[in-house]
Amino acid sequence: MKSNHTPASDTEIVSVDGLRVHYKRAGQGPTVVLLHGSGSSLEGFERVAALLSSSYDVIRPDLPGFGRTGPRPDRDYRVRTYARTVADFMTALHVPHFAVAGNSLGGNIAWNLALDAPERLNGLVLVNATGYPEKSLPAGLRLARNPLLRPVLRRWLPRGATERGLREAVGPKSSIVDDAMVDRVYALTSRPGNRSAFVDFANTDQPDRSGEITRIKVPTLVLRSAEVDGQHFARDIPGAQERVHPDGGHLLPEEYPDWVAAAIAEFLPAKEERR
Repeated sequence: MKSNHTPASDTEIVSVDGLRVHYKRAGQGPTVVLLHGSGSSLEGFERVAALLSSSYDVIRPDLPGFGRTGPRPDRDYRVRTYARTVADFMTALHVPHFAVAGNSLGGNIAWNLALDAPERLNGLVLVNATGYPEKSLPAGLRLARNPLLRPVLRRWLPRGATERGLREAVGPKSSIVDDAMVDRVYALTSRPGNRSAFVDFANTDQPDRSGEITRIKVPTLVLRSAEVDGQHFARDIPGAQERVHPDGGHLLPEEYPDWVAAAIAEFLPAKEERR
């Protein structure tokens, strides 16, 4: 379980469940784990992490199937498997208790973790999280579910499709999608095995656990964009706090990182009680 540094990508690596999970860690204080969404990577929380690291120990993994971590050998992309891997990842880093914030798929993993390992969590932050059956699918997932396109997408995805997907994912007032962002996402998506892993993920049967959301007892903050659908967490999680951004799209941590970081910092205690 020893971790090591890879200068080329400036990430650390730890072995978890037969995977070499890449991650970045910075700051001191209570631990906060930031989980990116599908088709993204730890860079999705780059600015939020920079803002939080003055008061928190901030950990950002590349989730299996994405970024530098790459595909799972067993091709198991069920959300509950992701949640178990995140728990095992934190055990490998010798961090028994932590708060978790997740965007989109990362939020889905986070609330599944709150159901399956509540004793590990000090707090839960859901940022445009997925998990309700009526949530609309992004363009990339719709394409990857097309049986005619699946074999093609495993081998090839044009850069233009990446750009269109990113532009669809942000709010109408956002200007964050530039050549540098498209190049970064396209390069990470094009790493060996990642395109095929995305197709596997998109076609994984995900059991509907939305009926269990009312059982979440972990203190919860819901951050959502006004135009993003399938968001009933504040209604269903007892005692949940909610903040709504009027202009945000699906990628709130990248579009409005100052707003997201400030909300997280206000919600989570910045100092742990010493025993």
